[in-house]
Amino acid sequence: MDHKHITDDPEIGNKAEAYEAFDDIPTNPNLEATIGDVINARYGRRDLLRGMLGVSAAASLFGSSALIAPHRALAAEARNSRYRFDELTPGNDQTHHIAAGYDAEVLLRWGDPITADAPEFDVMNQSAAAQLQQFGYNNDYVGFTPLNAQGTRGLLCVNHEYTNEEVMFPGLGRQDKQSFAGMTKELIDIEMAAHGGTVVEIARDAAGKWSLVRNSAYNRRITPLHTEMTIDGPAAGHKRMQTKTDATGKAVIGTLNNCAGGMTPWGTWLMAEENFHGYFWTDTRDSEGKADLSSHADAASKKRYGIPSGWYAWGQYYDRFNIDKDPNESNRFGWVVEVDPRMPNSKPVKHTALGRFRHEGCETTISTTGKLVVYMGDDNRFDYQYKYVSNGTVSRSGGANSKLLRDGTLYVARFDADGTVHWLPLVHGEGPLTAENGFASQADVLIDTRLAADALGATPMDRPEDAQPRGDGTAYIMLTNNSRRKTDQINAANPRAKNAFGHIIEIKEDAGDHAATSGSWSILVSCGDPNLAEVGAQWNPQTSESGWFASPDNCAFDAQGRLWIATDQGRKWGKTGKSDGLYALETEGGLRGHSKLFFRCPVGAELCGPYFTEDSETLFLAVQHPGTDGTKSLKGFARASTFEDPATRWPDFDPKMPPRPSVLVVTKTGGGKIAV
Repeated sequence: MDHKHITDDPEIGNKAEAYEAFDDIPTNPNLEATIGDVINARYGRRDLLRGMLGVSAAASLFGSSALIAPHRALAAEARNSRYRFDELTPGNDQTHHIAAGYDAEVLLRWGDPITADAPEFDVMNQSAAAQLQQFGYNNDYVGFTPLNAQGTRGLLCVNHEYTNEEVMFPGLGRQDKQSFAGMTKELIDIEMAAHGGTVVEIARDAAGKWSLVRNSAYNRRITPLHTEMTIDGPAAGHKRMQTKTDATGKAVIGTLNNCAGGMTPWGTWLMAEENFHGYFWTDTRDSEGKADLSSHADAASKKRYGIPSGWYAWGQYYDRFNIDKDPNESNRFGWVVEVDPRMPNSKPVKHTALGRFRHEGCETTISTTGKLVVYMGDDNRFDYQYKYVSNGTVSRSGGANSKLLRDGTLYVARFDADGTVHWLPLVHGEGPLTAENGFASQADVLIDTRLAADALGATPMDRPEDAQPRGDGTAYIMLTNNSRRKTDQINAANPRAKNAFGHIIEIKEDAGDHAATSGSWSILVSCGDPNLAEVGAQWNPQTSESGWFASPDNCAFDAQGRLWIATDQGRKWGKTGKSDGLYALETEGGLRGHSKLFFRCPVGAELCGPYFTEDSETLFLAVQHPGTDGTKSLKGFARASTFEDPATRWPDFDPKMPPRPSVLVVTKTGGGKIAV
C-alpha cells in the first residue's frame, strides 16, 4: 500500500511487509439440510459436471449417479476453450474500464449503510458507531454463497484489509511514515471499525440487476474493535495464547488485515489474517530507534514475524496492541478465521491448525478420498507455500464439517530442481521439530509456523499470495514479486534475480489427489514485458501487448474451469505503464500461457477478490485503495494523494468526496454468461 506507515519500497504495494426476526435464517434443526444444499451447489453444478472431483470423493458425497456427465461437459469445454471478449487496451486514468459488451456497476462503497437503522455516510462527520453499521474500507476478498436454488439471492462476504488514513480523514495531509500526526483515539476507533469484514444479503431483480437487501437480518460487520471470537485447534489455551484479558487463551477480540480468503464446501467464509505484525507497538527501543526485544522470551519468534512494526498508532491507546504491556496478544493474530454467514449470531473461530503466518488466501477443495484441502501462501519475500489436509472427510453434516479445520496436518512445500514438489509435514516430534530445537509441542510448531518451516528446509518463494486449486489435482500459485532476490539466491522455482514482476506456478498433485504429499510443478508464465530481454518474461507467443501483466495476486476459476488473474503492482505500475486489472489466462492446449485484459482499475488502485457465481452470469470485483498507489508517477499529478487532493475521486466523482474503495458487480450487457 502507498501508506505512510509502511515502507518506501515501491515493490511492496498494498501488501506491504516491512513488515431471529426472519423466517429464512437457518437454525440448528435445518442447518444440516442447508449445508447439504450448499455442497451440492458448489460441487454438483460446478466441479462434478466438469469432472473436477476425484471419483472416490464424488461417489462418497453424491453417489455413483453423479459420475455420468463429466465427459460430455469436458468435450464441450474443449471446443470452447477461448475466452470470448474483445481485449481492453492498457492505460491509467481516473476511472475503471471493462471489455465492450459488459457492465461493471458499483454495488457497495466504503461507508454505505448496510443495516436498516444505519446512518447515511457523512465523510466529514465520521464515527466508530456509524462505521460499525457501514461498509468497511479497502475491500479485498469477495465470496458469495446462494440463499435460493435460483442463485438470485445470496450472501456476499467481503474482507476489509486496512485503511489509508491520508485519504480517509480530512486534514491529515501528506505525512512522513510513522508520524501519526493528527491521529486521535476517535479516528483510530473509526479505522478499527473499518477493518475486518462485512456480510450482506444481496438480490438480483428480473432485469438482472444486483442490489443490497438493507433490512436483511444476515447483514453484519466483523471488526477488531468489538467482535468476539473463539480460538480452537492445537494452540488453543496454550500459555503463549494467554493474555491479561484472556487467561484461557481461547478467546480473542477481532480480526485484522484480512486479505484474501475462501469459501468452504459447506458455505462458511474463511478470512485470512495477513500483515498482522504492522499493528503492534512498542515503547522500548535501542539507541538506533529499533525495537528492543531483549526482555521478551520469544524474541526470535517476534523478530521472524516482524513484530512490532508500528504501522498504526493503536498501541498508544489499546494495551493489547502494545507488546510491552501485553506480549502475547500478537500470537493471537496471523490465523485463518472461519465465519458462518448464515448464522449472524455465531462467533467466528480462529483455526490454529492451519498455522500462523501472513495468510494471503485460503482456498479449499476436496481430495479424491473426500478430505478437505486448503492451499495458503505466506505473503512475504522468501517465505513459503502451505497446504492443510483434514483427517476427516467432508459430509452433509454441519457438526462433522466443523471439526475438519481443527483436526488435520499442515504441510509446507519444497520445490525441487527436477520438477517435483514435496509437501513436508509440520508435525511436532518429526524431524527437527522437537523440544531440543525449541518446539515443545504442536502448539509451538503452529504459533511459530515460519520457524518450523525454516527448520524443515522449505523453498523460499517470491511472495506466495493467492493459490487456486482445481478439482483435478491441479493448483495455481501466485508469486507476486521479489526484487531483493540475489543471483546466489535463485532456485528452480524462483529462477529470476531481482524478480520485480512475479510468476505463476502450476502444481500437478500425484494421482490427481490434492491430499498427496508429492507432485510435479512447472512455471505457467513468468510475468513482465516480453519485449525486454532483461526481464526474462515468458508468455504464449500469441499474447498481445495488452495481454501481458505484472504482479499476479488474487485468482479465481469461473464455472468453466478457466483461470482469471487479478494484479497488484503496488507503486511500481509506472514501470509497466499499466494499471492493475483482471486478466483471463489460458492454462490448457496450444494457447497455454496466453492472457487477455478484461478489466482495469482507476489509477492508484489494485484489483482484488474476483468471484464468479455458479451460473457464470455475475462476477464480483473489489477495487481497493483507489487513488493512492504510485500517484507520484502519474503525469499531470505527480504527488501523493490526500483527502483534499486525491489523484481520483472514483467512484462518486463528487468534489467533496475522497476516493472510496468499492465492490463492483460485472454482468454481460443484456444478460448471459461471461466470456462464453
